Amino acid sequence: MKTLKDIKPSETATVVKIYGEGRLRRRIMEMGITKGCEIEVVKVAPLGDPIELTLRGYDLTIRKADAEQIEVE
Repeated sequence: MKTLKDIKPSETATVVKIYGEGRLRRRIMEMGITKGCEIEVVKVAPLGDPIELTLRGYDLTIRKADAEQIEVE
C-alpha cells in the first residue's frame, strides 16, 4: 500500500482510498481530498512534517500523520 506520505516532491498521485474514521476522515474529505482526486506534492519540510500539496487548483498543507491515512496510486 502506497500512501501520500511516500510520494516525493514534484510527483503526482491519484487518491484510491481514505482510511480513518469519523472526524479525521470527514476533515480530510472537507479539504477536497476525495477518491479519484489528483494530488501533486509540492514540497516536504526538512523533518518531513508538514507536506505541501496542490489539488483542485489550490495549495494545501497537511501533517504527515494525515498523509499516512490517504492511499494513492
